Amino acid sequence: MTRKKKIRILIVGLLVTIFSVLTYELLWGKLFSFSPIIIGFTKHELPHSSIYVQNGGDVSSLTRIDTLIPIVEDFHELKFSYKPKIFIFRDSISFIRHSLSKARFCVYPNGRLFISPWALQEDKENKISLEIYLRHELSHSLIDQNAGLINAFRYPQWLMEGIAVYSSNQMGTSFYPSKEETYRYIYQGNFLQPLDFKTKNEDKIKLNVEYRITFMYSEFACIVDFLIETYGKEKLLIFMKKLLIESDNDKVFKEVYNIEFSQVIQNFRKQVIEYEKNKWK
Repeated sequence: MTRKKKIRILIVGLLVTIFSVLTYELLWGKLFSFSPIIIGFTKHELPHSSIYVQNGGDVSSLTRIDTLIPIVEDFHELKFSYKPKIFIFRDSISFIRHSLSKARFCVYPNGRLFISPWALQEDKENKISLEIYLRHELSHSLIDQNAGLINAFRYPQWLMEGIAVYSSNQMGTSFYPSKEETYRYIYQGNFLQPLDFKTKNEDKIKLNVEYRITFMYSEFACIVDFLIETYGKEKLLIFMKKLLIESDNDKVFKEVYNIEFSQVIQNFRKQVIEYEKNKWK
C-alpha cells in the first residue's frame, strides 16, 4: 500500500469518526439542544408551546407550563416569533447526558428550554416555584428569539437577568434575596457594576453575601425596579427593545433616557444608601 493511499484511508477514517461522534452527540449527547431530530421524546403541541417529554417523563405540569407563555409576553410587550420548544427529561442521568449545564433550567441560543427532573421534584416539595423559575427562563428565551442569534450573544447580560428576575417576581423567593435584603447588602458595600457582569472584572469583585450569583441577579432586578419607578415602564421597554438591534448599552441608554448610564447607577446607589439610613432614624 502506498503512502498516499494510507494517508487517504486515515483521513477517511478520521472523517467517519468525527461524523459518528457528532451524530451521537446531537442525538443523545451534549449537543442534543441543537439536534434537528428528536428521538425518545413525545411531542405535546399546546396552544402556546411545544413540549417534548422524554419517554417515562413527568407529564403532569404541561398545562401549567403552557399558560406562562402569554404572561411573559404581556410583561415584555413582545411576542414569541415561534412557539418555545420545552424539554422535560425522565431522570437526572439523562438530563446531564443531554444538557450542557447542570442547572435546574437551561435556555439555549436557539430558544430551546430544558427542565431538569429535580426541578419538577423541588416544585412538588415547595422548595422552588416552577412558575417563577420558568417565567425567568422564558424571559431569556423571548429576548433571544427577538434578538436573533448574534444579537442575543451581545445583549447586555445585566439587563437580561434583571428583567428576568423582576418580571418573574423572583426576589425574596428560594435563594434570591428580597429587595430589602439586597438594599441592605448594597448598603454594606456589596455591589457589582452591571457592565462588569460576565466579564473578567466580575471575579475581582468581593461580595460578602450568602449567595453570590442570586445577589447579583437581585441587584440587577433592583436597578430595573429603580428605572421603572423613576422613569416608567414604557421607557424601560423601549430601552430593552432597542437593544435587540443595537448592543451598545451606554449609547442606547443615553438615547432613551437622556442621561448617562453610569450616572443613573450612581443615583441608584445613592437612593439605596439614603433609604437604609432613613430606616434607622
